[in-house]
Amino acid sequence: MLRGSGDKMIFIIKVQTNKEENALDLIADRAKKKKIAIYSISRAHGVKGYIFLESEGRDSAEEAVYNLPYVKGIIGRTIEYDEIKGMVEPTATTISIQEGDIVEIIGSTLKGEKAKVLRIDKQKEEVTVSLLGAVVPLPVTIKLDNVKVIRREGEEE
Repeated sequence: MLRGSGDKMIFIIKVQTNKEENALDLIADRAKKKKIAIYSISRAHGVKGYIFLESEGRDSAEEAVYNLPYVKGIIGRTIEYDEIKGMVEPTATTISIQEGDIVEIIGSTLKGEKAKVLRIDKQKEEVTVSLLGAVVPLPVTIKLDNVKVIRREGEEE
């Protein structure tokens, strides 16, 4: 899609991992001091090493990030807001996991293990499970997005 010169463009900025906040602050300070046409800068939750910068054009984006600590550069193409909408907008997550469900751990060091759900903390988005393969039942608390339900309480295998 072609954009007019007045349209806003979104750029992906590659930054040093775990320094996203620092890079964001440095870019914001420079944009403010030099009055660079930057409309927004954001970092997506859970995405490391990248931040998003919305500007008037590539020249503005380059001027805002050029030669700053923690900034490695601008990724080649611009992106549409719809491509990153799910990463930057908060979503109301519906939690479909219930106590007693059998889940498979899909993230963390326990990946591939099966467990039974003991407790769910919706505010913290965490679930406490008991590993099925463990000799001694030991409750483990992990993030909700690290588990998937494989069997509901009461269902046959």
